[in-house]
Amino acid sequence: MTDHSTVFSIMTALVLLTIVFVFGMKYFSAARQTTALADNQDAYRKLAELAATAQSTSAASLSALESDFAEMKSRLTSIEKILSEV
Repeated sequence: MTDHSTVFSIMTALVLLTIVFVFGMKYFSAARQTTALADNQDAYRKLAELAATAQSTSAASLSALESDFAEMKSRLTSIEKILSEV
């Protein structure tokens, strides 16, 4: 009779340890997933900031090019005017 109770106790302990181990793995996985998601969001935020900076730089460059182009257009118009008079 003592043999059966010992086996029963060992089996019960193994089942309970298995259940605790499975839930531990579940919570560990959830914690790692949350950390990975936070890291991914940080990387996305940095990428969005870089894109915004690049966009503002491009807009400034485009504005400078437009003003240069307008200046060249006015110069070309004045040259055409001088040539048509000659």
